[in-house]
Amino acid sequence: MLQKKICMLGGFAVGKTSLVRRFVQSIFSENYLTTVGVKIDKKSVAFPDKTVDLILWDLAGEDDIGSFRVSYVRGATGLVLVVDGTRPSTLAVALTLRERVEAEFGAMPFVLLFNKSDLADRWAISDGEIDELKQRGWQIYLTSALSGEHVDDAFRQLASMVAK
Repeated sequence: MLQKKICMLGGFAVGKTSLVRRFVQSIFSENYLTTVGVKIDKKSVAFPDKTVDLILWDLAGEDDIGSFRVSYVRGATGLVLVVDGTRPSTLAVALTLRERVEAEFGAMPFVLLFNKSDLADRWAISDGEIDELKQRGWQIYLTSALSGEHVDDAFRQLASMVAK
C-alpha cells in the first residue's frame, strides 16, 4: 500500500473543503466553514495492481499569496489546484500558488479543478482559457462539489499520477 500526501491549493472559498468532503464522504453541505490552518483527511483509491492512500491536506484558502505557508506542502507528492469557475481572479491565485510550490520543491504531479460547474449561469472562465491550459498537457476537470461531477475522476487521476 502506498501513502501519498496531496495538498489542496486555491484561493479563499473556491470549494477545496467541499471537494474533499464529496470525495472522502460522498456528501455536500451548504453550510460554509472556513478552514483555519490545515484539515487532513484520508481516502484509499484502489487500482487493479495497487491501492493508494491519499492523505489529503486541505489548506486554508489564500487570496493574499504573501500569507501562504509553503512549508505545509513539504513532503507532498501531488497537488489539487482549485479554481472557482465563477471568479476568474481565483485562476491567477491557483497558478501563482503552483509556481511558488514548484520554486520551493520542484515540479510535482497536479490536477487543476475548475469547481462550481453547477453554477453555469454565473460561469466566468472562458473555454479559450481552459483550452490554453489543456494545451500545456495539464489534467483539467470541470467539477461540482454539489453534484459530484468529475470529482472522483480528478482524484483518481491524481492518485494514478503519484503512484508511478
